[in-house]
Amino acid sequence: MLLAAFALSATVSNPAALPNIIYIMADDLGYGEVGAYGQTKIKTPNIDRIAAEGIKFSQHYSGSTVCAPSRCVLLTGKHTGHSYIRDNSEIGGWGEFDGEGQEPLPDDTFTIGRMLQEKGYATAAIGKWGLGGPGTSGAPNNQGFDYFFGYLCQRRAHNYYPKSLWENDTEVFTGNGWFDSHQKLAGDPTDPASYAPFQGKDYAPDMMADRALKFIQDNKDRPFFLYFATPVPHAALQVPNDSLAQYSGQFDTEPYVGDRGYLPHMEPRAAYAAMVTRMDRDIGRMLDLLDSLGLANNTLVVFTSDNGPTFNGGTDSEFFNSTAGLRGLKTSLYEGGIRVPMVARWPGKIAPGSETDHVSAFWDVLPTLAEIVSADVPADVDGLSFLPTLTGGEQASHDFLYWEFHGRKSQAVRFGDYKAIRLYKQGKPEPIEIYNLAKDVAESNDLAASRPELVAQAAVLMERRFRSHRTRWNFD
Repeated sequence: MLLAAFALSATVSNPAALPNIIYIMADDLGYGEVGAYGQTKIKTPNIDRIAAEGIKFSQHYSGSTVCAPSRCVLLTGKHTGHSYIRDNSEIGGWGEFDGEGQEPLPDDTFTIGRMLQEKGYATAAIGKWGLGGPGTSGAPNNQGFDYFFGYLCQRRAHNYYPKSLWENDTEVFTGNGWFDSHQKLAGDPTDPASYAPFQGKDYAPDMMADRALKFIQDNKDRPFFLYFATPVPHAALQVPNDSLAQYSGQFDTEPYVGDRGYLPHMEPRAAYAAMVTRMDRDIGRMLDLLDSLGLANNTLVVFTSDNGPTFNGGTDSEFFNSTAGLRGLKTSLYEGGIRVPMVARWPGKIAPGSETDHVSAFWDVLPTLAEIVSADVPADVDGLSFLPTLTGGEQASHDFLYWEFHGRKSQAVRFGDYKAIRLYKQGKPEPIEIYNLAKDVAESNDLAASRPELVAQAAVLMERRFRSHRTRWNFD
């Protein structure tokens, strides 16, 4: 707890002494898709560097198994049994002029951004937002972020060469034209020229990385919080040729023509690997900038993913062993859909090469940052600070973790080593499944029949959810 005392002193006497915070969140990156977690085909030297110079969490969980609710949980500290957003909910449509955005956060939402603004931080959200389109209460500038650049709308993020992005409340046009982000290949799949329509001039992740570096540079003399929510490696498979070249010819036996959603690519496995490695390169640029500015020792850097890896758009989670043997993918509440990599570096505070099996989740991030800066946390936050785990202190544990997902009606709860899953079919609940994750991390041996007391305990915990404002986000 010494660090919290330091933070309080810094807040009172010298706000500039507060630590900088960079929270980097990949999109649909699996538990096993970085080198520090066993990946062998995709190169991620800079993420691995964070792990080597800091701490690796082996049992960290995302807020949900899809994009928008996971982001809501992260920013508000409330799990999906209490959070406002519990599934993706679209506003607008797929056409060029059909409107943008997902269901917005309400005006009075308490977020990490607001909390840190009140402590004197410069705050930025760069990347993919998904919690409110332009002009809504959920837009980033209305939710505690001084600066935003990227995709406000998740649907628009299905194309890495967009016609426009948003900078605060201004639409910024790129050098790219508009094209349908879900069209299939029209030409010869063996002809590279057939794929030319799916590339453009300005690659959105490059633009985002450049803005992130500028934000760090511009705020080097004051405490800053950068929430870098890169859209990579969410489909579509698109990456500049200079990155593709690193993997071209290594993995692929046939092209992806767009028959499983999203855009075609001639070398889908190579493209996916190249997207992740290019993202890693940009993370390295951030680390190098911190070093050059003399900020590394006063900056907490966290890297994670918003949910498990996907199953469509030409991706190949089996080939890359994307879940490292965990069951399920994105949209599933089995471990593969919600257990995600998380590594953190904070020189002088986090011991290099540390590893922890502390069970934590996205809703713990808000109270962790609150403890670092000595901010007050609302009583209804579900999270538990993992700062003691970062700094080698005595760590409290959750009684249980809870998730619900309404795209595929399901509930999950983890209590101790046990994990319970309840699926719904035709609106009716299936029997609760029970797994011992300490002995069966692949969730292959259902213990429900032999451990009825655990089934009963899980059922009670699942009923502790609050009813959602949306009828379809309930289990009626």
